[in-house]
Formats: sequence, structure tokens, C-alpha cells
Amino acid sequence: MKNPNYYRQIIQTLGRLQKAYPTYNMGRHISTALDEYSDVWGVSDREFLYAIQKYEIELNIDGPHIDDEEIEEIIKDGMNLDSMFEEEEY
Repeated sequence: MKNPNYYRQIIQTLGRLQKAYPTYNMGRHISTALDEYSDVWGVSDREFLYAIQKYEIELNIDGPHIDDEEIEEIIKDGMNLDSMFEEEEY
């Protein structure tokens, strides 16, 4: 019986993620997938595959998130909440 090639499966999963979410860079995928691991140096290929596949499933369930420009706009609006409320007062 052949051993599974976890490395190849990881690369294939990253390929699917790049195709499905082209605005997300690889670092974002890897960082988010391994967020629960405190020591990524000790993560085996098998664990990495599990984490990246779990992340892929979660992304597919959640759907695409807002992009960085929208996040910046939300932060900018949040910093100006006081002025927004002042304009509405009579």
C-alpha cells in the first residue's frame, strides 16, 4: 500500500484555494489555516493538510469575505463615528 503524498495534496488544495479566491495571497491562506497552531515548525505535513482542508471547507461554507479595500473603508468610517452622529443631531 502506497503512503499518501501529503505534500502534493497540500499543493493541490492551495491551487484550489487560489482558483476560488484569487484576491487572497498564499500567505493569507496559510496563516489563517494554521492560526490554531502555536508552533508551525513542528506541524507535520499530515497535520498541515488537515488544517488547510479544514480551512478550505470553512471558506466554502462562509463564502467570500470582503476585500482589504472594504476593510479599510469600514475602519475609516468607524474612526469618524462621532462626526457622523453630530451631523444627525438637531
